[in-house]
Amino acid sequence: MVFCGFDWLITLALFAANIRIMVHQRSIRIVDSHTAGEPTRVVIDGGPKLTGRTAFEKREELRRDHDWLRTCGLSEPRGYEAMVGALLCESDRDDCVAGGVFFNSVGYLNGCIHGTIGLVQTLVHLGIISAGDHGIETPAGRVTAQVDDSGSISVRNVPSYRIAAGVSVSVPDWGTVVGDIAWGGNWFFLVNNTSGFPLHLEHAGRLTQYAIAIRQSLADQGIVGTDSAEIDHVEIFDSPSDPASADSKNFVLCPSNAYDRSPCGTGTSAKLACLFSDGRLHLDQTWRQAGILDTRFYGSVEMANQANDIPPGSIIPTIKGQAFVNGELTLIINSADPFRFGIPYHQASLNQKPST
Repeated sequence: MVFCGFDWLITLALFAANIRIMVHQRSIRIVDSHTAGEPTRVVIDGGPKLTGRTAFEKREELRRDHDWLRTCGLSEPRGYEAMVGALLCESDRDDCVAGGVFFNSVGYLNGCIHGTIGLVQTLVHLGIISAGDHGIETPAGRVTAQVDDSGSISVRNVPSYRIAAGVSVSVPDWGTVVGDIAWGGNWFFLVNNTSGFPLHLEHAGRLTQYAIAIRQSLADQGIVGTDSAEIDHVEIFDSPSDPASADSKNFVLCPSNAYDRSPCGTGTSAKLACLFSDGRLHLDQTWRQAGILDTRFYGSVEMANQANDIPPGSIIPTIKGQAFVNGELTLIINSADPFRFGIPYHQASLNQKPST
């Protein structure tokens, strides 16, 4: 009877809490997952109502008018630097089951393969989709996700390509670093590991410093992507820990200065574009890319249709991985909480208020 009475108290308390949320607060429903160790936080309800027609327009509207959602969900005290968020959106495209706008603790992403895998696994978890092929609209374009019966998810990415090979950059305290510039849904500078530190988790701090120094030197020396786009990801490669299970191992610096726990889907796409351009990867091959945790993505390529807006020799990469849902929760925005929109990187985010 004691437990029965306690259960009633809990029920009444939850009812009262729901009333308080309805009257004084705002709630945001999310589903958390990780893809090969890299977290994804998907907003499934309670986000702003966006009027943009495309995922790109929705992203720009979210950036301009509703950045509080990003800082609320990903900044401390609720989130942390390594986390990637996704706002689940409806898509106006007939060939897409849903859309996603991806962001991290410092800004917005063109695309995110690990995040797309996490978003698709969330849709499976919610019973919205099942095994089969599904179109997902992202700001970088439409991607196709294939859910198989084993739980793995393959994402057919946007056209990927290398725009420059053997680019030298002078990096203070580290010397000259040579790498390639490639697009895989985000811009990457891809280099072989010359840091002096193996790609092991215990060296993540020094590898992060090395990658940050490279990225800053790229910016200082005016080395950019197409249309002067900032190269905001640095991808470092070395031999795999276990050559029997992987072809390469990487360490990827993300725009937030956090490192990717997964092998990075857009980074693997950029790597595949470089390998294909060098004749080291063929259409019938599978590339096994390990990340800093020795989790793996599996990549393959096909030739892209030569449209006017992509360089000759571009490829369409397909990245296969697996995600696991590890939480469903409700974020509460309490008007009395000074950090209700997160502890921001800049004060501007605090000045934006959610519409209710």
